[in-house]
Amino acid sequence: MAPKVLISDKLSDAAVQIFKDRGIDVDFQPDLGKDKDKLAEVIGNYDGLAIRSATKVTDKILANAPNLKVIGRAGIGTDNIDKDAASKKGVIVMNTPFGNMITTAEHAIAMMFAVARQIPEASASTHAGKWEKSKFMGVELTGKTLGVIGAGNIGGIVCDRARGLKMKVVAYDPFLGDEKAKKMGVEKVELDELLARADFITLHVPYTETTANILSRENLAKTKKGVRIINCARGGLVDEDALADMLKSGHVAGAAFDVFKVEPATENPLFNLPNVVCTPHLGAATTEAQENVALQVADQMADYLLTGAVSNALNMPSVTAEEAKVMGPWLKLSGHLGAFIGQLTDEPIKAINILYDGSVSQMNLEALNCGVVAGIMKRANPDVNMVSAPVVAREKGIQISTTNQDKSGVFDGYIKVTVVTDKRERSIAGTVFSDGKPRFIQIKGINIDAEVGAHMLYTTNEDVPGIIGTLGQTMGENNVNIANFTLGRSGVKGEAIALLYVDDAVPQPVISKLQATGLFNQIKPLEFDVA
Repeated sequence: MAPKVLISDKLSDAAVQIFKDRGIDVDFQPDLGKDKDKLAEVIGNYDGLAIRSATKVTDKILANAPNLKVIGRAGIGTDNIDKDAASKKGVIVMNTPFGNMITTAEHAIAMMFAVARQIPEASASTHAGKWEKSKFMGVELTGKTLGVIGAGNIGGIVCDRARGLKMKVVAYDPFLGDEKAKKMGVEKVELDELLARADFITLHVPYTETTANILSRENLAKTKKGVRIINCARGGLVDEDALADMLKSGHVAGAAFDVFKVEPATENPLFNLPNVVCTPHLGAATTEAQENVALQVADQMADYLLTGAVSNALNMPSVTAEEAKVMGPWLKLSGHLGAFIGQLTDEPIKAINILYDGSVSQMNLEALNCGVVAGIMKRANPDVNMVSAPVVAREKGIQISTTNQDKSGVFDGYIKVTVVTDKRERSIAGTVFSDGKPRFIQIKGINIDAEVGAHMLYTTNEDVPGIIGTLGQTMGENNVNIANFTLGRSGVKGEAIALLYVDDAVPQPVISKLQATGLFNQIKPLEFDVA
């Protein structure tokens, strides 16, 4: 029986035809995504679901989808999909991360021109029969300093276009290396310097715990008087109330927003303020981009449903079905190793070195590399996947090297990951036991044997008495249950580490209490996807 795919949002006729030409039964209902109850009623009949942003794939929808194998998002953002619930159901979530980069970057540039010359207000005034030439005095872009927050795929294109406009470009991106910045022709700076220097500021970062409210009231106050701010990335990156106040006071000369904290945005503090340009999330809304992502998602979904090939999956590596049976536990381990280092590393990464020893060295190392790199990069970009992660790393100038060797120790196979920055090298190794469970076996050259849990706490300290008691007592007094407790040290009186596997995330007040003891050099809560 042919696979069945439901398209619940608007996709092009050409995309629908791709499914048909490849022998897939297609049900094209472009308005169904707006009716969540009806969608939940019928979703059980389908193997695949192709969507844009209107369809919300909730845990309720997934609970009614026993046959669903893949969700394909025509576009990059997957906030409308419950990816955790999909993973637990064994449903692959795909997106099309590179189809609308140019379109979104061009929209940011267009918004910058619009706010620099007050084009929308001048147009409305002229349409009204007025001739207010002196009212709409603008500024040139040439020679101005553009501050780019986030110099990845889209931000990098904006940097390139801005340099073509003869602007000076400064960029803040913790994962942008010096060499890559030079190649891009931009000056890498810290956020405070960017805020102080920029005449225009444009944001191109995902919405994460780190980037949420990155332009807070406090940071907006650090900006240059007369700055103009453009946001075509994600809502919630800017304190909209604070920005509205600064627009009214004249500290900020203008703003151009395509995205808002609450969407659809029927009301907002920025609406109806002078020299504020607003568009309804049009960053990816061009004929070319919409067609590109629609065709890509149709091809990807058809490939998976017919051959088992996986492309641009957010919750599954790009490997064949045959490889997945053998490599599954090792792929999980590779992601955990990357996630461990990624959560500990704040400075720009120059190189990622991966060593494969023994049995694992004969596997699909390209896929395992992707797992490691994706684990590292997810801290900065939650939308990164195992296909796009190496591309993102290359664009940031990160060198990735792989070494494989015959069995050299007690383990049949293991993976060791080393990350190099300007300040340090950091390494971690792991293996897969006969029960199929990944384990951490070495951190910073110190041997350990630790299970991988969803919530963990990593500490480093000098090898002195009292550490175990302090950790245990502090956790107990604050009702944090320890599932497993692993220790290691470099030698007597040397450096020591502890890795705690706890039932729930360790609250910040508990971490503060541990820090206040003065016994620890580093305390870091860690989270791992163990689903």
